[in-house]
Amino acid sequence: MPEDEQRMGSRGLEASLPWLLTRAAARRRGSAPRRGRAPLRTNMLGGVAGNALEWYDFAILGFLAPQIGRNFFPSDDPLVSLLGAFGVFAAAFLARPAGGLLFGYIGDRRGRKTSLQLSVALMAVPTFLVGLLPTYRDAGVLAPLLLVLLRMAQGLSVGGELVGSIAFVAENAPEERRGYYCSWTFASEYGGMMLGSLLTAGLSLGLGAQAMDSWGWRVPFLAGALIAVVAFWMRKSLSETPVFLALEDRKRLGRNPVAEAVQLVPERILHLFFLVILVGAGFYTLFVWWPTYLGSVLRPDVPGVAGLNAFSLLLLMVFIPFTGSLSDRLGRKPLLVWSCAGMTVFTLPLFQLAQQGGVAGLFVSQTAFTALMALYLGPVPAALVEMFPPRMRYSAMGIGYNLSLCVFGGAAPVAATWLMQGRETAFAPALVLTVLSGINLLAALTMRERSPGAADGVPGKRSRDLA
Repeated sequence: MPEDEQRMGSRGLEASLPWLLTRAAARRRGSAPRRGRAPLRTNMLGGVAGNALEWYDFAILGFLAPQIGRNFFPSDDPLVSLLGAFGVFAAAFLARPAGGLLFGYIGDRRGRKTSLQLSVALMAVPTFLVGLLPTYRDAGVLAPLLLVLLRMAQGLSVGGELVGSIAFVAENAPEERRGYYCSWTFASEYGGMMLGSLLTAGLSLGLGAQAMDSWGWRVPFLAGALIAVVAFWMRKSLSETPVFLALEDRKRLGRNPVAEAVQLVPERILHLFFLVILVGAGFYTLFVWWPTYLGSVLRPDVPGVAGLNAFSLLLLMVFIPFTGSLSDRLGRKPLLVWSCAGMTVFTLPLFQLAQQGGVAGLFVSQTAFTALMALYLGPVPAALVEMFPPRMRYSAMGIGYNLSLCVFGGAAPVAATWLMQGRETAFAPALVLTVLSGINLLAALTMRERSPGAADGVPGKRSRDLA
């Protein structure tokens, strides 16, 4: 291996970007020039805003679970209907690993921008069609079957969306502020969910229960298709990341990045799987299942549950960039350890407070959960992207992240609803979340803290295999 290549492998590709891009420009003289790079602000806005709009489309089914349950899984027992609706919600997560493989391959071979454009385009069609579906009363068993298939198409899209936006933002961001900029990918995700929660709450209050069950539930899906078109338009203005362009110029793009990731960094993919447990189990239990179940089954007498959940998502969106910025100064690991420890210790008492403390108790518990989750979610995106080298980054994150979300995210509302059968307290779901928080804590304690500039090297592997 030439001496300059060894030096570049040890220092990391991203540290060598200015030299690489200058050389790339020189090589392209006399040929058709590449389109000029969009400003940093444009790339960041397009990356995170598109993410927000796509996650609005994905999340609204969870917030409309009571209406979906009654229209597609009618039953005299509201718990059975809700279980069916959350089952459809979980179906999307079964397709996420396939989406991670597909879009990971495209992102590592054809570019981050191309993959992100395709993922948001794929989201628009099934979202629109869900809003046009016949109900069980109109089409019988065909109605829930079509709903499941469309939901899985959404899951395929989302499998490549979040990890792609993390990689895109990280490779455009200044190294010293990577934690801050990457945290906006999660903040925008929850911003999109908050938009869905607000629209659902507003429609429920404005239309009333009968109209919402009859036709109002269709409105967020039909609006979501238009939103996806806006997201696609925003992403057309993006520039490919300098990291990917440098890999392309050096002809270092892997032939099969998915296979390379599994062969070269399997232990890191496994570590990622456990490190993001609370991204799935924590978020979907606390901000999707718990408010829905509490307001429709356990405590229908407590007013404003949907509005409080929207407020919690707003707080989450505001606090995540703050903790992401904090991770640039304190490191990713300390914040992850503190937040997972807090979730392990306080989950059971906070659930009890929410159930027995009325409106005030629900507000205090949900605010406390929001603070703990913000402390956790802020540093996670940068921590993930720093685990993997650029040429297989999209694929490796897509495998580990989506497998974890498939197991711990999609199953969380279904498992929690099933555990509540015949029970009047949420002790069982809270206990499960406590155990999962403890496992996530172990993953955080055993993670290796990496400096922002050391995102590309993997000890014990040849740098030429990993660049």
